[in-house]
Amino acid sequence: MQLPGLSSKSIVGLDIGSSCVKAVEVTTGDHGFELVSLGIAPIPPESIVQGAFLNSGAVVEAIREAMSVAGIKSKKVAAAVSGHSVIVKKIRMPAASLEELEESIQWEAEQYIPFDVNEVNLDFQILEESDSEGQMDVLLVAAKKDVIDDYVQVISEAGLTPSIIDIDSFAVENVFELSADASSDETVALVDVGAQLVNINIISQGTPLFTRDVSLGGNQYTEEIQKTLSIGFDEAEALKIGGVSEDESEQRDLPPELDETIRRVSDTMVGEISRSLDFFTATAAESRIQRILLCGGGCSIPRLAEVLEAKMGVPVERMNPLAAMAPTNRYEAEFLEQVGPTLAVGIGLALRRLDDR
Repeated sequence: MQLPGLSSKSIVGLDIGSSCVKAVEVTTGDHGFELVSLGIAPIPPESIVQGAFLNSGAVVEAIREAMSVAGIKSKKVAAAVSGHSVIVKKIRMPAASLEELEESIQWEAEQYIPFDVNEVNLDFQILEESDSEGQMDVLLVAAKKDVIDDYVQVISEAGLTPSIIDIDSFAVENVFELSADASSDETVALVDVGAQLVNINIISQGTPLFTRDVSLGGNQYTEEIQKTLSIGFDEAEALKIGGVSEDESEQRDLPPELDETIRRVSDTMVGEISRSLDFFTATAAESRIQRILLCGGGCSIPRLAEVLEAKMGVPVERMNPLAAMAPTNRYEAEFLEQVGPTLAVGIGLALRRLDDR
């Protein structure tokens, strides 16, 4: 969704997550896309809960800090929303011109979204032109206006201009399309594991087939580790990030309960993700998921990928948005390897100003 009256060829990707803010700036040259600026700033726990800004002041400060750390001077940014206040649905409609669709989409949307149509911002994209039956596929996107307004407000209070409001899963798809195998015929599930939400986007040949958000995330690991070991949030977060692999608890002198806790939460997480993937498979018999790509802060949690792979029976890989970009010496290689999978949304948003998608 591009806000009225605003356009820019220089957009900063601003990923406002529930655990941190990432500010990303990319450029393009002879060797392709390159990361030129990156800033990451933490957000205090419970500042954003289920997409609601409970401590907007802390979010504003995190945005300012991320921009400052990155050294970004540009003021125009692209941000993204997700969660249950956002609906993405592929619908079948009678064939119509773009102009006719713009006039009728609000009435068509009423039967597909669980909100008052007057309380949402609507957008759409024609996926497939009319067929022999006079029907066409349209991707319908609806986001509650109060959620958009909250994002616009905190970004504006941080001294920036919110030029574009996108959807998290679409930003991840932008990054995937840079990869060499994005043009293949295979059906791929892009799974972004955030702190509070898992965004799932199943695509084939550049077309989203199924999009869903699951109300689970990396925070579930942290909370369960806190309860099990009776420790504080920061210590539990450090243990989660440090991770425990097979038979590693004894080697690192870590509590044996830690490994079991991570295993238990991984099983729950995979169960929720697999239910969404199985639903897609059951309702789209002509499309079978052939590969799963994980990104987001939670994708590095030990055993999550292998448990999901065993459950779904298809290859599961970590997605690194930087792999399709030109090498950079602006940041340490070890740092980029660590944070790479968490930058999918931010980089995907930053790409909006490069190819005007």
